[in-house]
Amino acid sequence: MDDLNLLSAPINLHLTTEKEHRIMKITSILGSPRTKGNTATIVNLLIDALQTAKPEVKTHELNKLNFKGCQACMACKTTSEACVVKDDLSRVFEDIKTSDVVVLTSPVYIGEVTAQTKGFIDRAYSLYKPDFRTNPNPGRLPAGKKFVFVLSQGNPDEKLYSDIIARYSGTFSRTGFKDIFPIRAIGVGPQSDIKQNKAVTDSIAQTAAKILAA
Repeated sequence: MDDLNLLSAPINLHLTTEKEHRIMKITSILGSPRTKGNTATIVNLLIDALQTAKPEVKTHELNKLNFKGCQACMACKTTSEACVVKDDLSRVFEDIKTSDVVVLTSPVYIGEVTAQTKGFIDRAYSLYKPDFRTNPNPGRLPAGKKFVFVLSQGNPDEKLYSDIIARYSGTFSRTGFKDIFPIRAIGVGPQSDIKQNKAVTDSIAQTAAKILAA
């Protein structure tokens, strides 16, 4: 009788999905020499907005790393599947491989990303397969990763430097990133309070929602 009662009793099971349990791994790559500048503040706000995903964040400040630019040795297209230059960027690329979300930030300096950021981007050439020009899947990264590109600029004209977003979004989409999310802070400077900039905070909230929904 007891066994029958057990079998007929209602069973309440909360079936959690893998996504509910899984921690979101984020690699943050800061291209500004200003540790607490506008782009760093944007990253912190984005991470706050992603707290429901229990993010595990690894942060790399390029300005504090010891690394070289691309050496054009072509080893990553001939004898190796990764960059053969061994310096502080090696661990950055290792973190990228295991991350769900990669955030790259830079202010605009003289019409471009910072020198630190450009050095990293050039080394990201190693993320392309040898036949990337003809391969429909040209990137070496595992599928499904998301890329957030944060760009700040002092000039208030939003048309200026939009080419930077387009150019490097294309660069990283071909390495294997599934989704590219740009966040721009326009007309801001060292004295700006990003937290009070509604256009920026709205963009952060929208980006976080898209990442969580994907």
